[in-house]
Amino acid sequence: MYGNDFGDPDRAPLNAAETSMYADAVAASAQANSELLDSFEAIIAADQKVEPHDVMPEGYRQTLIRQIAQHAHSEIIGMQPEGNWITRAPSLRRKAILLAKVQDEAGHGLYLYSAAETLGVDRSELMDKLHAGKQKYSTIFNYPALTWADNGAIGWLVDGAAIMNQVALCRCSYGPYSRAMIRICKEESFHQRQGFEILWTLMRGTPAQQAMAQDAVNRFWWPALMMFGPRDTGEHAIEGGHTAQSMAWGIKRFANDELRQRFVDMTVPQAQRIGVTLPDPDLRWNEQSGHWEFGEIDWDEFWAVLRGNGPCNAQRIAHKIRAHDEGAWVREAAMAYADKAARRAASAREKEGNAA
Repeated sequence: MYGNDFGDPDRAPLNAAETSMYADAVAASAQANSELLDSFEAIIAADQKVEPHDVMPEGYRQTLIRQIAQHAHSEIIGMQPEGNWITRAPSLRRKAILLAKVQDEAGHGLYLYSAAETLGVDRSELMDKLHAGKQKYSTIFNYPALTWADNGAIGWLVDGAAIMNQVALCRCSYGPYSRAMIRICKEESFHQRQGFEILWTLMRGTPAQQAMAQDAVNRFWWPALMMFGPRDTGEHAIEGGHTAQSMAWGIKRFANDELRQRFVDMTVPQAQRIGVTLPDPDLRWNEQSGHWEFGEIDWDEFWAVLRGNGPCNAQRIAHKIRAHDEGAWVREAAMAYADKAARRAASAREKEGNAA
């Protein structure tokens, strides 16, 4: 019955699917889908926001899920390097600041998971993919924080690079993502300032403190430049990257290389003010271009860390999975409380209806 073993091309239709009515319906559906996608393109062309209820191409949705999930994972994993220093901070003031910062990062992760859920994916699914190694987080968090000065380098360089990326994302075409970024950027600005202040203070301390600050900058400078991702412009751009399509959709506003250059241009004068030396013998000002030229990034290191072979990859994921498992009772208790509250609300509405 599934083949063509009985069929006369000259016979009358046996059912509605064999009539012109079906063909007309298929054509109308295709036309409607085309018009809906045209509305998406119109929103992008007008530089407006795509909202969860709007029709969007599946590629756009999947690109956002991948990017927002990676961003959320980075915020959560990024709590670990500095979180290890909360009990070892050199003063009560430093401890309070660091504690507030780590709490901020947790909040950022929750904002972003919520933004991802507006695209029809559950955060538990994203967590499972992270734990299974099917989704990534920023490579920068696979480097250890060995000294107190590393907290300064992370705040100044890592958060500084993050802000350069995230300010552009405030203009992302997807509304929930762009709105989350507006708040996140305000808090990240505080994080970057406290990192700057840590290094500035150390560089006005003892020779040992100055050496500790310089060592931290030496170790975090190049990984911070890698945070912007692989080259995506010029003859050295990698093949198969996402930049061109993401920019066409308004998800990204600037290429990786452009943001990296902006970060270098902004950071070099800050390093001079702090008193540290950036570990790049090729770093020099180009009067003609109006930019700081910098040396070649070790892309072999970048790809090795991205593929799981960095100094702390296994440690970071193992700690994340352990914390997730140990916190299961909190999630279960919260869900039980929410279910109980929902039942009470439903019961109250039912009683009000009966009374009326």
